[in-house]
Amino acid sequence: MDNSLRISLVQGATRWHDPDANREYYGGLIAPLRGTTDVVLLPETFTSGFSNDAIAQAETMDGPTVAWMREQADRLEAAICGSVQLRVDDKVFNRLLWATPGGGLEHYDKRHLFRYAREHERYAPGRERLSVEWRGWRICPLVCYDLRFPVFSRNRYDVERPGAPDFDLLIYVANWPGPRAHAWKTLLRARAIENLCYVAGLNRVGEDGNGLRYDGDSAVYDFLGHPVNECSDAEVVSTTTLQWTPLAEHREHFPAMLDADAFELR
Repeated sequence: MDNSLRISLVQGATRWHDPDANREYYGGLIAPLRGTTDVVLLPETFTSGFSNDAIAQAETMDGPTVAWMREQADRLEAAICGSVQLRVDDKVFNRLLWATPGGGLEHYDKRHLFRYAREHERYAPGRERLSVEWRGWRICPLVCYDLRFPVFSRNRYDVERPGAPDFDLLIYVANWPGPRAHAWKTLLRARAIENLCYVAGLNRVGEDGNGLRYDGDSAVYDFLGHPVNECSDAEVVSTTTLQWTPLAEHREHFPAMLDADAFELR
């Protein structure tokens, strides 16, 4: 395989508890991307900001945000990814949505709920990781706090794909406050190096309704932990192209995945 993948970081200032305004706002930011990208990343809980109180606004899979995601994927001719509060029966999940043109829709429910902010008291945890095939690449999209748990993020060999690692690109969509920015940058690099893959981290900017500041620092790192694209603390939509050949050559030259420990998640 010798193809590239264009990935767009949509680093915005999410409006507090206002799904209609956020769909309009992010819709405006991504509109120029039509036909110019393959993957569009939106922040965690991009329709509300990170808030336990937003649980009251949780939608269903038949609600307006899921429909909006499908519409945007068709219009942009690209996959679009972000998380929202979704209600299923008597539970609410922090659910990452992965929508693709033609009506494709997959999801991942955030497994690691942020205890420090009592997210675990309001939301239900997910269990299974999601891996998707998109335009010749294998991609694993995760959510925010998952970044701190390397076992769950581990790129295993010969498990999901015979004779190959689970994924080529690891994604984290987040609401990661400024005071913990050093951890964000450090862990993104670590996940890239240890998993021999590209890593994209998408964060928001601005201040939320709880007075928390977000410094952005969205970024894409290569398999050596080197920056391919780094954003500052401003609203920005930034697209970068990932190259397949250097990744394949690195894995062949330095096949650390063949020496990794086998394990099972429970």
